[in-house]
Amino acid sequence: MNKSFLKFITDFGPLLIFFTIYYKSGNNLKAAIPPLIISTLIAVAIMYVVEKKIPYVPLIGAVVISLFGGLTLYFDNPIFIYMKPTIVNVIFALILIVSKVFYQKNFLKLFLQTAFQLNEEGWSKLNFRWAYFFIFLAILNEIVWRTQPETTWVNFKVWGMLPITIIFTAMQVPLINKYKV
Repeated sequence: MNKSFLKFITDFGPLLIFFTIYYKSGNNLKAAIPPLIISTLIAVAIMYVVEKKIPYVPLIGAVVISLFGGLTLYFDNPIFIYMKPTIVNVIFALILIVSKVFYQKNFLKLFLQTAFQLNEEGWSKLNFRWAYFFIFLAILNEIVWRTQPETTWVNFKVWGMLPITIIFTAMQVPLINKYKV
């Protein structure tokens, strides 16, 4: 099996499983969360076997999904799963900002330097753009889950955040081309 296809399946399979079970169970979060947790952990294990190394970002995602999904189930309160994207995006933003401002380290460069090469100004600009984008996603998630019904939030989580992220990523191509080494 093609590695890029397998990566795509492990990245989006758990979300598709969550979405499918959520709707097939009559919009029941409690029914959809356990398969989400299990499929996410399986996806991380598959990537570990294929890559022969610990996939840190998916592993962190699996831990966070397990934690917030588990809290949602344990307390029978969906607020935990609603706030997960907010908390994750704020953490990502803080890591990018704090590491650059206080430690002069660019974590975005660390993760993406094998994909493309930029000069330091380009990495810095891209780093801050992504940090601000993560803050935007956190605020947007808060607005949606606090003002809309659960079904709208689930649809937004699955069909809204991904296209927004793809569009934002595509909008970074001119910056990448400008500062490419």
